[in-house]
Amino acid sequence: MRLSTIAIILCSSFFLSCKTEGNSKSNASSKADKEFKIDYEKFTLSNGLEVILHEDHSDPIVAVATMMHVGSNREKPGKTGFAHFFEHMSFNDSENVPVGANRKMIPEWGGSRNGGTWSDGTVYYEVVPKDAFEKILWIDSDRYGYMINTVTKAALEREKQVVKNEKRQRVDNAPYGYTDEIIRKNLYPEGHPYNWTVIGALPDLQAATIDDVKEFYAKYYGAKNGSLVIAGDINIEETKKLVKKWFGEIPSGPDVEELQPMPVTLTQNKSLYFEDNFAKLPELRMVIPTIEEYNKDVYPLQVLSQLLSGSKKAPLYQVVVEEKKLAPNISIYQRSSEIAGEFVIRARANAGTDLDDLKSAIDEGLKRFESNGVSEQDLKRIKAELETGLYQSVSTVLNKAFKLVQDNEFNGDPSYITKAAKLMNSVTAADVMRVYNNYIKNKNYVMTSVVPKGQLELAIADAKEAKVWIEEVKQNVANEEVGQGEEAKYEKTPSTYDRSEPAFGELPLFKSPEVWTTSINNGIKVYGIENNEVPLVQFDLTIPGGHLLDFKGKEGVGSLLSDLMMEGTASKTPAELEEAIGLLGASISVYSANEDFHIVGSCLTKNFKSTIALVKEILLEPRWDQKEFDRLKQALETSLKGREANPNVIASTIMNKLIFGDKHMFSIPGSGTLNTIKTITVDDLKSYYKKLSPKKATFHVAGAITEDEASKTISTLNDFNGIDIILPKQELPSESKAGNLYFVDVPGSKQSVIMIGKLVLSATDENANNLDFANEILGGGSSGRLFQTLRIEKGYTYGAYSSFRNSKEISPFLVRTSVRANATLKSLEIIKNMISNYSKDFTQSDVELTRNKLLKADTRAFESLGAKLRMVRNMSKYNRPSNYTEMNQKELVSMTLEDYKKIIDTYLQEKEMIYLIVGDKASQLKEVKKLGKPVIELDIYGNTI
Repeated sequence: MRLSTIAIILCSSFFLSCKTEGNSKSNASSKADKEFKIDYEKFTLSNGLEVILHEDHSDPIVAVATMMHVGSNREKPGKTGFAHFFEHMSFNDSENVPVGANRKMIPEWGGSRNGGTWSDGTVYYEVVPKDAFEKILWIDSDRYGYMINTVTKAALEREKQVVKNEKRQRVDNAPYGYTDEIIRKNLYPEGHPYNWTVIGALPDLQAATIDDVKEFYAKYYGAKNGSLVIAGDINIEETKKLVKKWFGEIPSGPDVEELQPMPVTLTQNKSLYFEDNFAKLPELRMVIPTIEEYNKDVYPLQVLSQLLSGSKKAPLYQVVVEEKKLAPNISIYQRSSEIAGEFVIRARANAGTDLDDLKSAIDEGLKRFESNGVSEQDLKRIKAELETGLYQSVSTVLNKAFKLVQDNEFNGDPSYITKAAKLMNSVTAADVMRVYNNYIKNKNYVMTSVVPKGQLELAIADAKEAKVWIEEVKQNVANEEVGQGEEAKYEKTPSTYDRSEPAFGELPLFKSPEVWTTSINNGIKVYGIENNEVPLVQFDLTIPGGHLLDFKGKEGVGSLLSDLMMEGTASKTPAELEEAIGLLGASISVYSANEDFHIVGSCLTKNFKSTIALVKEILLEPRWDQKEFDRLKQALETSLKGREANPNVIASTIMNKLIFGDKHMFSIPGSGTLNTIKTITVDDLKSYYKKLSPKKATFHVAGAITEDEASKTISTLNDFNGIDIILPKQELPSESKAGNLYFVDVPGSKQSVIMIGKLVLSATDENANNLDFANEILGGGSSGRLFQTLRIEKGYTYGAYSSFRNSKEISPFLVRTSVRANATLKSLEIIKNMISNYSKDFTQSDVELTRNKLLKADTRAFESLGAKLRMVRNMSKYNRPSNYTEMNQKELVSMTLEDYKKIIDTYLQEKEMIYLIVGDKASQLKEVKKLGKPVIELDIYGNTI
């Protein structure tokens, strides 16, 4: 359940709020004199459930979201984390749905599902092909109204372990993971609903009982305390009848008292420090209490945050990053929730930086803002960027559903987006200065100094130590061993309707988007898809090379070049280029991938020509600014140092080194290492730049633009010239590491990161699709055996997956998971046996399941502009025809059981796999040796100890 992601999606103010005065077309006009609106119809069932319907026939898919008005702000001290825990429990069983179906069946129908909890609410959501629409109403309504009788002691204990693993992964085993807890405890007084974190405390979770679950359900999960939204390829009148059938008998539940705004006021500043076991860099945060969501002052505060740090002209960016060179960046944002808000200033400093110096620089930047005031040009830029963001925020049916349901539940208006757009557009310079003076200037704050362990000298002087409860890892804990247990015994709740599983509807016909192709005179091929749902265009210029063109011993050159190309042009300073892009409401970025160099972006259709003119300037007129290069190199060093704190990054980096060997470019990250970037100079970047060539380059475009309009604009890139470049051939390792187990010590880890894999084949190989198909049952999402066993059955992990990476170069097959530390050996044994027996255990029913799942998933595979862009990228990179998706489907349908077994036996032999564990050596090294494989210890850089 994506706690942080959902919180951002649902609680960000102007980006994700919505309003309409009545019904209208969903593809809003971009003209300033027309309101942005979302078409919807709202009605209320007799039990009090409010329902919002949005019709969108652009794709044969439907999104359903149920939002409950209960988050962690309804909990009590001693029972924290319960709203999120209950969300997990809700995904287990219900009266009329088979055990485990919620997590397993939806992916098998070609759909996706998830949920999220934040301070103020909980949401459950699915996107499915149209034919599974009524099935989703069946599952969703059963989870909502008919799950409480199925809760068992075994299910309760199993889900406790899953949530505890989630906390270990997101908080305990992550750098800066405890910062939110420290801030909440000190910003909000005891008893305030925001005094604790959403995920809560492990002792509170461990103490949860079935009676607690039932009490929580009875109090907060009545129909009156929720909203339901259905968006997509539906018929309004038919859907009303189905909603009444499936949701109409859910009990209304008691009235839930509305929470009133509870902003806080600090009587003094609070400065706290914390030594972080995982952090490699010092970080400073300042949090100032502000106002709640839907308050009109949210909008000028959002603009203020952008003015302070959101551009190269911003005063805090100038002082902290450019002048003082204390940090690679600084972020400032207004975060409003239902009853209170926070203005956050955050900077992760360069290694060894004294945070007192950083605090002084922040103060200097704020004083500069007070002196300079608000530029009308900056206001214009921010509003242009927000216009584009507004359209991007409703570009999929799920995003529309989120907006409609959140604003209905928390503001009583499902289409608040119209008002939000007006409020944002009306913000003036005077408004910004007013909220700065009212809420920020000279106001008290909570400040945290999080420093690497053993570097207390970097913390703010006179800061007090923050107290955090930290779990002790113990090897054998009886209550952590859980299992499926027996099903609950109960009498089914009576219903007027037959609540058994409904049949599939009419099978939606998959149809690939129509692709047009052309080329321009310098050799660039152009692939495009026209789509007019929103007035946006996304584009990507792909130039072969990327990391493959890096210089040996100076890996990271291409990545640094991509960063430098965005730091101004021959005729524009970095700030001027940023402003020019911002005034168009566009985004442009450059990056170097493993095999390609990319210039990507998005813009309003009306600004496509002007945006491509800037792309041309960036591509053909680099500034080669030594000052900016030095800053970027320092920022990269800081970033690379920071990654040394992340066990998952450590594992990925080392696994690539083990799999590809020392002579292959992919054995080193594309961003380089601290050693490889040391001697890189601007001249190295210039040498790399000369290798960029249009000869095999491709331009991809998707959005509300015709072939003629796009081609005419793209042809302005004809001035881009260069010779045809032959990519260097890569050398694979001559010595096999198959069968070895490598261990990397990260002392105190609450979890062990497990990666298992081997090189298999290139995406151009004739067996690539078949291998992808064959992996689906093993590790393809929540319905895969890895996830079902390690998380659902055993409670060892938050997630477990396997995948095959697409690239022209030979690619690895990888299994990856993070398990609680004291379940490392047991997890390894399960995975080892699962891979070893995969071919033998693969059955005809698995063939049919794979076929059904993947065929139906294609109905939602190309909904967004980004997905359409990925489709044409695949066509150009792998020389695939425009109907390659249909060809893939035919290949899938023709696969037999023997074909699957042959692929598995050829590519997924367990004895050929390399094993890697990143975890706590003191408690786990002795354990993993019991697996019976040769064990080799490595340091965090992959060097043998």
